[in-house]
Parts: sequence; C-alpha cells; structure tokens
Amino acid sequence: MSRSAHPAGPRHADVMTEGHYTAPPADLNALDGKVWARTVTRDEDGTVTVGGIEVTRLAEEFGTPAYFLDESDFRARCRAWADAFGRDADVFYAGKAFLSRAVVRWLQEEGLNLDVCSGGELTTALDAGMPAERIAFHGNNKTVAEIERAVTVGVGRIVLDSFQEIARVAHIAQRLGKRQRVQIRVTVGVEAHTHEFIATAHEDQKFGIALAGGQAAEAVRRALALDGLELTGIHSHIGSQIFDMAGFEVSARRVVQLLAEVRDEHGVELPEIDLGGGLGIAYTSEDDPREPHEIAKALGDIVTRECEAAGLATPRISVEPGRAIVGPTAFTLYEVGTIKPLEGLRTYVSVDGGMSDNIRTALYDAEYTVALVSRTSDAEPMLVRVVGKHCESGDIVVKDAFLPSDLAPGDLIAVPATGAYCRSMASNYNHALRPPVVAVRDGGARVIVRRETEEDLLRLDVG
Repeated sequence: MSRSAHPAGPRHADVMTEGHYTAPPADLNALDGKVWARTVTRDEDGTVTVGGIEVTRLAEEFGTPAYFLDESDFRARCRAWADAFGRDADVFYAGKAFLSRAVVRWLQEEGLNLDVCSGGELTTALDAGMPAERIAFHGNNKTVAEIERAVTVGVGRIVLDSFQEIARVAHIAQRLGKRQRVQIRVTVGVEAHTHEFIATAHEDQKFGIALAGGQAAEAVRRALALDGLELTGIHSHIGSQIFDMAGFEVSARRVVQLLAEVRDEHGVELPEIDLGGGLGIAYTSEDDPREPHEIAKALGDIVTRECEAAGLATPRISVEPGRAIVGPTAFTLYEVGTIKPLEGLRTYVSVDGGMSDNIRTALYDAEYTVALVSRTSDAEPMLVRVVGKHCESGDIVVKDAFLPSDLAPGDLIAVPATGAYCRSMASNYNHALRPPVVAVRDGGARVIVRRETEEDLLRLDVG
C-alpha cells in the first residue's frame, strides 16, 4: 500500500490504499463461525441473531452504531484458557483490549487474573471487585501516583520497564513499608510476524530492557539488591496478532538463558516467566488461529525443554490473552447511509460510525470482513469499501469486501471480531459520540458501557 505522506495524515486526499481481496464468497449470507461470536446465527427469515435476539430488535432498542458482545462466548473463552493452562500457570486477561466493570466481574467469576497498564484501568478493576493480588500492573512510564496506588493496594506484581522504574518502585515501596513483587520486562530481539507498530520485542522500540549488551542482567542485579522489591521473574512480550509459535520459541530460549545467568551469578532461580500475549484471532476467513489448548501445550513444551537443557526447574508460566478472549466475542452494528458506486473500482458504502469506533484499519492496515445482517439477499456480489462519516479520507472500516448488489440505505451491516481495541481506542473525532457496549446472553441484552451523549461532550468543555 502507499506510504506517501500528506499534511492531513496518511491516505488523505489523493492517497489511496491498494486493494487486497480474493474472489467473492460462494454464499454472501453464510456466517463463518471462525470469525463471528459463537451464538451468532441467522433465523428463519434471514435476520442475524446473537444470544437469541435479532439484530433488528437490538438496533431499535440500542441504536447504531453499537458494539454487541456475546457474554456466553466471552465466558466460554475465559474458561477455555483457564482450563488449557491449568493450576500450574496463570492467565492474565489484558485489560487494554477492552475493559469495563462487567468484564472485570466476569473475569473474576471465571477464574482469570487481570493485567492493567494505567491508573484508570487499575481503578476500574478495583472498583469492580477484582482482588488486588490478582492484578498485574504494566506500562513503560508509570507515574509516581500510579505506583503508589498499586503498591498501597497490594497488586500481585508490577512489571518493571526501565532502570529508573526499578529504583522508583523500590523507593516508593520502602517508603510505604512494603515489599513489592515485581517482574522485569525484557526485549529479546524477536520481531514478531505482525505490523511494525505492534511488534514489541525488537530492540528499537519503547518497551522493556534489552537483553543485548547485558542490560537485562544489570536490571536483575539492581532489583535483587533493593530491599523494597521481591523479584519473582522475567516478562517478555513479542507482539500482537501472532499465529506462528516460532517467535515464542526463540523468546523463551533467550529468557531461559537469562534465568540460567541469574542462577549462576546470584544463586537464585527465579520462579516465574511471563510470555505475554499477542495470540492472533480470525478477523477474516483467511486467518487460522490456534485453540487455547494447542497454545498452552506448545508454550509449556517450549519452556520445559529449554529449562531442562539449562538445568533449571520449570518456572510458573503466565500468559496475557486479551484480544484472543474478547476479540471474537463482539461485532459492531451499523446502519447503511449512502452507497456510491465508482465505475471500474468499487462501491463505497457509508455507515453511521467509522474511524471513531474502529481506528485499527487506519492505524494498522487491519483487515475485517462485513455482512448484511438485517436480511438475506440473492443478489450478485459487489466489491465494497465500508467507510465512516468522518471528514477524513482515511476513514475506512473495511477496506475491501463483498456485499449484495441490492444493498440499500437503511440496511444493517455488521463487522465481526471488534471486541478488542475498538471501544478501547474509540475517540470523539469530529465530536462523534462513542457507541455503547451491549452484552447479550440467553435472550437478554443490557448496556455495560452506555452510549455517550452530547451532554457528556459539553460537560468536559468548561470554556
């Protein structure tokens, strides 16, 4: 695709992304279960339902655009990850994917821990009743106030991201009369097969302390020497939306080598290793994610093999599958506004949302699929680009997909796999109102994050 720069931003004005699409699907009315939430189906009259409720009814009650989250699917995925890793490992849901008080309660009830990376996420977790000892606190630049709060409430671990933070957390913990459990985040020089901006373990990026040049070993030495810290392990995260386990194998090998160095130099075997998250999900039918039990076995085998080779006891493993849990459980429902055919190119379908409710397409070149959900159609397929209503040429929700050629204004279309990062990264661009999140389960629907109102916008505008 084009990387040309423009004063108004990427893909503005005459800068247009190149298409990426395959042949149209054999059946435009079919719903790929790999992409859609588990209770999503079509009823007898062709309307899509989730949790037993038709999307037309949901649109009437809650409006569009809106995120609809399949609560049964979310809970089932939590249990699948917990069961796959068992009692000898820890599963931390990555709150950055999507966090609300309802989600925190579901996590607690299903036996998962929670990873947060800001004071706001920590507050949400504590307010919803998540025990502090089941919370991990991440971030490359935690404020003093955030660290003080985390240490005071007794979070289960703080992941240290720099030499300054090692000293800062130790000082705060000592001042508060605490000994804080910590891990050190290392960058292992593995560039995951993902987008440049979400690959997080090569050296040239903001996260972690590099293994290269002995920096990580020095961080371990400093942490072990400080009374305010209890160093429990090493953390590594190699990227996001990853399907290939090869990167995890290289990462685990290098982290285990560091553990062996720590043992040899300090006589200490650190008991924990966190391999992060980043496991991919199916955004389109072309994606082929692994099941939790496959991932658990692969990661367990990798760590066990490397530890045996180094003569180490196998540490307790942690993982952080945020996107892999919530991503597939939700879809965004839109109403079609205008339809604009461009002869020889594609048809532009404008909806009542856009980059304010899903920035990932513009930010990461993310690919999504889309379906007509308010009815079925036997019309011929047409190549479409689903765009939003914002004053920005880069306002693209789905770059290239196929919809029926009889699509009309007022039809409802839905984009699946929007549970992760869409609401979390939503904005008020053009003073748009961020959509609600509606949980659907067993024939019932309830708002867990309400739609913003114009009064909300004006309440913050004190001028």
